[in-house]
Amino acid sequence: MERYLRNVWYMAAWAGEVGELGLAREVLGRPLFFYRLGDGRAAALLDRCPHRFAPLSRGGRDGDLVVCGYHGLKFGPDGQCLHNPFGPRIPAGTTVPAFAVTEAHDAIWLWGGDPAAADPALIPDFSFIPDTPEQRSVRGYTLMQANYEYGTDNLMDLSHIEWVHKGTFAGDGVIFAGEHSVRQEGDTLHSDWWMPKIKPPMVAQGLVGAGETVDHWLRMRWNAPASMRLDVGACPHGAPESKGFDIPQAHILTPANAHESHYFWTASRNHDLDSAEVDAYMLNLFREAFDVEDKPMIEAAYANVRANLEAGGDFWAEKPVSLGIDQGGTRARRLLESLIAREAAHG
Repeated sequence: MERYLRNVWYMAAWAGEVGELGLAREVLGRPLFFYRLGDGRAAALLDRCPHRFAPLSRGGRDGDLVVCGYHGLKFGPDGQCLHNPFGPRIPAGTTVPAFAVTEAHDAIWLWGGDPAAADPALIPDFSFIPDTPEQRSVRGYTLMQANYEYGTDNLMDLSHIEWVHKGTFAGDGVIFAGEHSVRQEGDTLHSDWWMPKIKPPMVAQGLVGAGETVDHWLRMRWNAPASMRLDVGACPHGAPESKGFDIPQAHILTPANAHESHYFWTASRNHDLDSAEVDAYMLNLFREAFDVEDKPMIEAAYANVRANLEAGGDFWAEKPVSLGIDQGGTRARRLLESLIAREAAHG
């Protein structure tokens, strides 16, 4: 059985996905129903009526109550059954599990453990996602047929861009001119590339004149379970970084179950903020990179080991070879394992 870190926030949806009809989505192996209360706050219940197990998402609403579409039981946002249409008595065992959710950074976040312990201050900082007068983000979502840690492996080892992203972000070999480092600050990991004095890659075109060079960086921040921020930047060679640009991206993975993952991403820019054409270009570019290039490779790699995992094996039993540049993903796996073990030891 898949073991998940519980006392942590998981991104469950973009805020705009949870509208008037609510949203049914599997998270951590459980079917959940996300919906909004009359005051706009998000709520989440297990998407299963305790009577005959119909999905609550197939029912309706009575104010802040969720009405089962099968036999009409009504549930409050705390999961308590408040109305039985077949009599005044509320039968024992009719409570539906309720989950702590909150909205931050244009996203809906689900606390994986005891709702009483949920602290919104523990949500990783993705405050750059909402648009500002100086910056605009495009965003996307895909369901990936692979365990979420295999997505982490991909994102914490950006050397793959030279092969996987030949149609989008390939850097013409700039990775090989770079230095890779991994460092840990508390429970936060950083997997960074520094590429000094290189010809401008695609993201830095127009930053310098013909024949000049740039210093280029890729900086990935990881927080458990799989919430990652990538900063992509460049500046004229030898100049302060403030003379160039640094644009953040979000890459957030949440397990649907042991073999499927929700992948939420954003890409920001600080130019052409009101251009629908640039929005469309960036969306197409990143969808190709993530859905056409990354996703099939990750899914195919995972398919090669899935049968062994289902038979009781694990990632390490497959004896993965280390190339050095993959230490970001390796250390993220080890740190996540230690956090899960620490949580289990403390009950």
